[in-house]
Order: sequence, then C-alpha cells, then structure tokens
Amino acid sequence: MYLMFRNRNLVLQSLRRFNLETLISRRLWIPARSTHSKPPPPDSKQTGIFSLAGELASLVEESSPRVDDPKPRSRMELKRSLELRLKKRVKEQYTNGKFNDLLKTVIARPETLRDAYDCIRLNSNVPVTESDGKVAFAFDSMAEELSSGVFDVASNTFSLVARDKTKEVLVMPSLALKVVQEAIRIVLEVVFSPYFSKISHSCRSGRGRGSALKYISNSVSRSDWCFTLSLNKKVDDSVFESLLSVMEEKVEDCSLSVLLRSMFEARVLNLEFGGFPKGHGLPQEGVLSRVLMNVYLDRFDHEFYRISMRHEALDRDSQSVDDGLGSKLRSWFRRKAGEEDLKSCTEKDVAVRVYCCRFMDEIFFSVSGPEKVAVDIRSEAVDFLRNSLHLDVTDEIDPSPCETAKGIRVLGTLVRKNVRESPAVKAVHKLKEKVRLFALQKEEAWTLGTVRIGKKWLGHGLKKVKESEIRGLADSNSTLSQISCHRKAGMETDHWYKVLLRIWMEDVLRTSTDRSEEFILSKHIVEPTIPQELRDAYNKFQTSAAAYVSSETAKVEALLPCPDSHDKPVFFGDVLAPTNAIRRRLFRYGLVTSEGYARTNSMLILQDTAQIIDWFSGLVRRWVIWYGGCSNFDEMKALIDNQVRKSCIRTLASKYRIHENEIERRLDEELSTIPSAEDIEQEIQHEKLDSPAFDRDEHLTYGIFNSGLCLLSLARIVSESRPCNCFVSGCSMAAPAVYTLHAMERQKFPGWRTGFSVCIPSSLNGRRIGLCKQHLKDLYLGQISLQAIDFGAWR
Repeated sequence: MYLMFRNRNLVLQSLRRFNLETLISRRLWIPARSTHSKPPPPDSKQTGIFSLAGELASLVEESSPRVDDPKPRSRMELKRSLELRLKKRVKEQYTNGKFNDLLKTVIARPETLRDAYDCIRLNSNVPVTESDGKVAFAFDSMAEELSSGVFDVASNTFSLVARDKTKEVLVMPSLALKVVQEAIRIVLEVVFSPYFSKISHSCRSGRGRGSALKYISNSVSRSDWCFTLSLNKKVDDSVFESLLSVMEEKVEDCSLSVLLRSMFEARVLNLEFGGFPKGHGLPQEGVLSRVLMNVYLDRFDHEFYRISMRHEALDRDSQSVDDGLGSKLRSWFRRKAGEEDLKSCTEKDVAVRVYCCRFMDEIFFSVSGPEKVAVDIRSEAVDFLRNSLHLDVTDEIDPSPCETAKGIRVLGTLVRKNVRESPAVKAVHKLKEKVRLFALQKEEAWTLGTVRIGKKWLGHGLKKVKESEIRGLADSNSTLSQISCHRKAGMETDHWYKVLLRIWMEDVLRTSTDRSEEFILSKHIVEPTIPQELRDAYNKFQTSAAAYVSSETAKVEALLPCPDSHDKPVFFGDVLAPTNAIRRRLFRYGLVTSEGYARTNSMLILQDTAQIIDWFSGLVRRWVIWYGGCSNFDEMKALIDNQVRKSCIRTLASKYRIHENEIERRLDEELSTIPSAEDIEQEIQHEKLDSPAFDRDEHLTYGIFNSGLCLLSLARIVSESRPCNCFVSGCSMAAPAVYTLHAMERQKFPGWRTGFSVCIPSSLNGRRIGLCKQHLKDLYLGQISLQAIDFGAWR
C-alpha cells in the first residue's frame, strides 16, 4: 500500500509541471477529484489505480498529435482490397479438392458484381466513392439472370467493322458483360494462380514483364544458346474444349462452362495466341484473355520441367566429374524416369542446364551446353505445342549463340550476353571515350566556325548583288554583270539572289551526298579558302584521334598486371532499349523528319497547351519507367533532349506562331514535365519514390503499366446542341471535345516496345471518342489504357 501511494505522489509531482489551468480545461483532473470526493466501495481496492491510469491515458491522448484523416489509399490498393474480398468468397466454396458452383454462389451475387464494377472503375481511374445509381440498380437483375441461366451474352455485345478494304470485325462486350467478365477473371485467378509454374510471369503479384526480363538477363549470362518461340493461333473449338477440360480439373461448375461457351460462340472472349503483344492495354485483348491463356499454357510449363529433367539429369552423354555419389545419383534418376526434383543433384554433376521464361504467349529458352542439346530441346517444345496443345509456331529460327552482337529480341527489348570488364580495362576504355568526345567537340567547333563564316559570305554576296544595281558602284567586267542579262524584268533583288544560289547549289549537289545548307557552306565555301597549314593540322588531329579510338587496346592492356590464367571471364546479361525501332516510330508519328530533326506535329496543334505537353510528357514518362535501367539509356536521353522536347516546343511555337525561344520562356514551368538530359536521373528517382508499391505491381496494373501512347486529333468541340459524355467506363462527366483515334502502326507479333501503341486494330482507326479533360490526361500519361474506353457509346 505504501508503494502504491509513493508511486502516485511521484506521478502527481511530474504532472504539476504542466499548466494546471490547461489540464482542468481539458478535463484531465476531473477523474482524480471525483475519486477523493466520493469514497471508494470497500470491495474495490484498485479504484485509485484505475483513476490514475485514466488521467495518464487522457494526458497522452491529448498531448499526442491528432491525425484527423488517415493516409488515403491509392487506387491499386483499393483494387487489391476488392480482390481479397472476392478471394474469401471463392475459398468458401472449396470442398473435396475442387471449387463448386462458383457462378451461383460467388459470381451471381450483387456484391460480387459491384466489386467487379468498382475494379473496372479503378482501372479507368474513376473514384469508387462516386455513386452511379443507374448501374448499381442493375446489379440485382444481373445477378438474378446469371443465377437462373437466362443472361443473354449476344445482346450484350457490339461489333465494329473496319472502314478499309479488309473489313475486319471486332466484337466487344458492353459494360454489363464486361462486369461479368471481370468477376469471372478474379474468381479464376483465385482458383488457378497458386498452381501456376515459376516460369510463368504474367498472372501473379510480383511477376510481370520486369521480373521476366530480370530472370532472362540472369539466365543468358550462364547460357550458351538461346531462342524464342512465337505462337500463332486463333482459338477454335478444339482448343476451347481442351481449355474447358483443363478448368474442370479444379472447378466443378457446369453453368460457368456454359456461360464461357456462350461468350466463345459470340466471339467476345477475344482470346488469341500471337497476333499482337499482350499486356499493352489494346482493346482487342479480352478481359479473360490473361487468365485463360495462362490456364491453357500451364500444361506447357509443366512439360518444360519434364524436358529439362530428361536433358539435365537423364542425359546419358553427360559425363560427371566424379565416379562416386554423382554417378549413383544419376543412375537413380534414370531408373526413376525423371519424376523427382533436381535440387538434390549437385551443380558440378550437371553438364546441361536449361532455362525457360514465359510471359503470356511469348516463350524464351536458354541452354548451357552443346548446340545439339539446344536444337533437341527446341524440337521437343515445338512438338508439344503443336501436337498436344494444337498451337502453331511461326518462328522456325534455330538457336543462336548468346554472345551474338545484335542480341535477341525478348518482350520488346534486346537482350545480349556481355563480358564484365575488369576495373583496369574500364579505365582504358574510359580514356578512349574521353579522346573520342574531345575530338567530337573539336569537330563541332570547327563546323560551327566555318558555318558562321559561310553565313557572312552569303551576306557579303547579297551586298554585292545590291551594289551591282547602283550605276556608280557597278563593275561592267564582273561575272555578276555579265549574267545580269538572264534576270527577268521586275525581279526583286532578294529573289534574283536566291535564284543564283539555287543554280549554284544544284551544280554542287551533283557531287555531294549531304544536302544540308551547313555542310555546303562549310565544305564547299569556307574550307577551300582556309590556309593549308591550318587545314592540315586539323585533319591530322582528327585522323590521329580516330585511329586511337578505333584501334585495339592490346598495347595498353599489355602494360596492365596480367590476370590469372585460371580466371574465367565473368558474363552478364545486358538489356537494351530498341533505339532503332524507336527512331522509326518517331518519324512515323510525325515528331522528326526523315533526317532525324525535330519537327512540328500537325495533329496536336488544335489541342490545348496542357494537353500537348501531356502527350509529349507521357512518352518521356514511359521511356523513363521502362528503360531507366538499360545500359544504352544515354541514347534515350539524347532522343528525349534533342527530338521529343524540341518537337514539343516547335509544336507549341507553330500553334501560337511565335519563336521557339519565346515559348520556352513563357512555358518554362509547364515544360519542366519533359525533363532535359541532365534532369532525367532525378526524374527516375522521383518516379520510384512517389509511386506506391501497389502502383508498380504489374499484376494489378496489367494492361496499364505497359500501355503505349496513342495519337488523337481534335475532331470537334462539344456544344449544347450536340452534347457528349466521357466514353471511359464508369465516368459520368461531360466531354468538352470529341477526338479522332489514329491507328499509326500494326506491328507483327511479338513486336517492339517503343512507347507507342503497337497494334491498334483497323476497325478502331478513325473512330471518334469523347473524353473529359482528366481522362484525356490520364490516357496520355499512361494512367489508363484504351481498354478503359467504351467504343460502343455511339453505336
């Protein structure tokens, strides 16, 4: 008892340090006074202690900073929570090793359809807090139709026919059918994704295009041969029935199979192997395409383990290092026919290693061992795809060495095998690079100086032409006076001078391949007049620098300490951005000329200034996110700085008809969203820090993270007589303008990842869509894809 009161006095002394009036005003002292004013009951000896605890708890609560509003969750966190809610409902139907009656008990429920609709709205970047009474009212009737089996799939579809000679037809779902497909997708992913193989990188959290490229680069560094398999097959009756049989191994639901078959017959599943790259947010990729394709190709994933087992553990041509335990273990594997795991086999006893990675319908193989083994593995994989899965393989290229200089195309990028250089060799190459840059700077300074002199020569020539028109200054014996008879009557002096220059340049261009004005002024006007000693010194310097840069570094490396002869070279997989393909797309989309100079994009001029900047900023943002870790990202920096940014400035200058320097001065803050070459590294760091972890999960952002930039032109401004709402699914905002969608290219599968939309179907080319300002910005910046647009709003 004495200790209790002693502790109480110590605490009260510490409380006296606070302002008593503040404590009383906050009612922190009332419980203590009440305990003394009213004696405690005899049977409650702990009342004093409880009163003191209440006072301290109130004091801590009042003194701690209040957090009124919790941190808002991102849209992908909300989407994750919705999928987890559905996951609990699905797992409740697991009995006797199978999931039963998923359609009636899970999918055909109003709350499930509502969650699926909210997932669609989150993919469209529409806040789920916004109410949509018209759609919410239909959930009960949709659930009743699904459970009773009377839901009409055909009436919830629409067709888009191409306006060109191909007459291509694209069947797409209405919003109601899209909600049903989204609910089925989430349910099937809950059922099948835990059983997917490790080589599949397209239908699970934490596994996407980035993880696939990381695995491929690591496997290439340890392999000798590599090849890819390109699938091509539009799903027919045999493939679809085989798919349903695979699903029935884990799902026992005849009504769900009937619903999927009705979608297949209505051609609204849009499931196709090959044809176009998957995961790019293209409208022709169905909602169920991802999960159904992975369910079907999971049989190939398991077949790969049997192929690798046969060649790694059961290869009779392989020679083990020791004749002891390794040989006995290999014999045991042969007797068991490869049914056990390979992890018990030591690394030194394996002469062949096989690696495989699959992202949707793109399959990559790499083999460490003889070329014959790689050819056999490819043949076995192709035979299984054709004979067992009934899929066509279009790529018949034999395995190529991993050390090939051009690399191999994988997932829209280039991957090649390189040797990791020692620090001493890196120092030598760094010196060579400094010499090359120094020579390039001198060449640019030389060209700039000669061009300036050439422009002064042009001004001097114009001055002489004008002097020839003055009788007192004219020289009758000059060549200019002799050819003046060819001048037309009334021709202005400037026009006459341009005619003379054009005639002279046509004669020069007969022997010159470069047609630029700077080259002609520098090489044909100024350099012949420069003193011979100066020209010889400059040419000698450039020749010596070029010889040093192009020569091998054997002499310099011989001076370095000799490495141990037993040390093997260290290899690494190098991922490269497809810069050549990107340059071709910049020309196709009208950002650069055929010579590679930035130009005005005429299709964007009629849009607002912020929208034009968002379009160019969206392209740069995609490059920074996708290729920030590539070894040739310096080339991407040059494209951003010299072509994309300049094209944006010239487009705005043409829009307002003012000089480019004035545009940069007025819109300096707005143009900061397109970083210069010096600020790109900071942009990469900000992008990693600002984006939440769930927003970088390629499973949740499938179809959005890798979506390309599309080209829209302004069609008309919306008026009161011709109103229009936003075409994005779930958005009820009014659209201030209508835009025309342009299909600029259709890459062949598998295609390059260039930052632009790779394969927009011809049936959508020239289609007009209404977009609110927010969703137009989201589409440009890559926050939503074309899959979020309801192209049937005006059908």
